[in-house]
Amino acid sequence: MAIETSLHAPVSGTHHTLDMPATEAQIRALRIGDTVTLNRTLFGIRDATQIHMFDHGRTTRFDLRGHAVIHTAPNVRRIEVSPQHPAGYEPVCIGTTTSARMERFTAPLMQTYGVRAVIGKGGLGAASSAAFAEFGGVYLAIVGGTAALETTWIEQIEDVDLDDLNPESLWRFRIHGFGPLLVAMDSHGGSLYTAVQQNTRTQRDAVLASLGIRA
Repeated sequence: MAIETSLHAPVSGTHHTLDMPATEAQIRALRIGDTVTLNRTLFGIRDATQIHMFDHGRTTRFDLRGHAVIHTAPNVRRIEVSPQHPAGYEPVCIGTTTSARMERFTAPLMQTYGVRAVIGKGGLGAASSAAFAEFGGVYLAIVGGTAALETTWIEQIEDVDLDDLNPESLWRFRIHGFGPLLVAMDSHGGSLYTAVQQNTRTQRDAVLASLGIRA
């Protein structure tokens, strides 16, 4: 069944399952209102990680091309290295943080490292929307307060880099059934956040007009 935005613009509401890494064509096929479930690999990243990568010139040994990153600083437990825990960590609670303060890193993540998808909450802005259109990217939204559920989608912490920044290290998670996540910003300029803001302004102006107040 088709989903509609608050502006009554129809979107497909198609569900996609992606075994990461994804191709540009797979990402450009996604439209706002679609849902996505990810398998195989997901990278955890946050403010300090990106500040060191892009402001301080540090690099990572991980290949991020075609992959998704999630805005997180996970709660993890150090344990003995084993086949089950090759990085010496086990996940305790891996939640998602607000994306807006990391807006300036979207374009360099895509241009320099080939990242295809950003997962977070609260959305991103115009610069990120432009980067998604130029490079072929997408923003996948997750509901706040669902960290316990998200953690069940992570099978293993496979590896970690830049770990002196812990917990804002660069994490490589093995995932299965990570989702469904909502396509909130796509590579075609679509944004559910923009739609909500525009609709809110329209409704506000209508209410003010009904009260005889000029906006």
